[in-house]
Amino acid sequence: MQSLIRSLKMEATLRFFFFLSLLFIVSNAADFCVGDLNGPVSPAGYSCKTEAKVTVSDFVFYGLGVAGNTSNLIKAAVTPAFSAQFPGLNGLGISLARLDLAVGGVIPIHTHPSASEALVVLQGEICAGFISSANAVYFKSLKKGDTMVFPRGLLHFQFNSGGSTAIAIVSFSDPSPGLQITDFALFANNLPSALVEKVTFLDDAQVRKLKGVLGGTG
Repeated sequence: MQSLIRSLKMEATLRFFFFLSLLFIVSNAADFCVGDLNGPVSPAGYSCKTEAKVTVSDFVFYGLGVAGNTSNLIKAAVTPAFSAQFPGLNGLGISLARLDLAVGGVIPIHTHPSASEALVVLQGEICAGFISSANAVYFKSLKKGDTMVFPRGLLHFQFNSGGSTAIAIVSFSDPSPGLQITDFALFANNLPSALVEKVTFLDDAQVRKLKGVLGGTG
């Protein structure tokens, strides 16, 4: 009888450690979901790489130390470190980007539908602001070390308000925050000019001029 009891106790102990090991494996697998950039992507993000294929490189990004090319219409560059460039961010609810603004550079009024944003000025001077849903305007000229936040989904902007190149790092509360620039949404596509005029109260000459600058048609 005692032998049977010892055997049952041993079996119970083995089962306990077996289930404990399973729990550890499941918990460990849930620590992260490194994005498989070759797999499908959904609104929830990329599918996960198998743990055997995850390396430390998935959790490191080097691009924010490199200046962006500001030789363009807006004299600005954005270097993203989103889940598409930085797969270790997938599922973590955060991302980063670098802003380079030449003298006169501007990030036009835009929105990130799914993310709040925080900006830290590293160099130069940047005027930044946002417009609330009640049409209240909040803007400030920021210098090195200053920080400003932009609530999720609200229209906001940044431009170089100094006499030298400005650099900032921004962070987002989403690994793929999305972007819609108001000017491009209105004037850089084939939305008919008559409709743009109707909804913006601009005249035909103004709309056609802006379409010409931004590459729109119609």
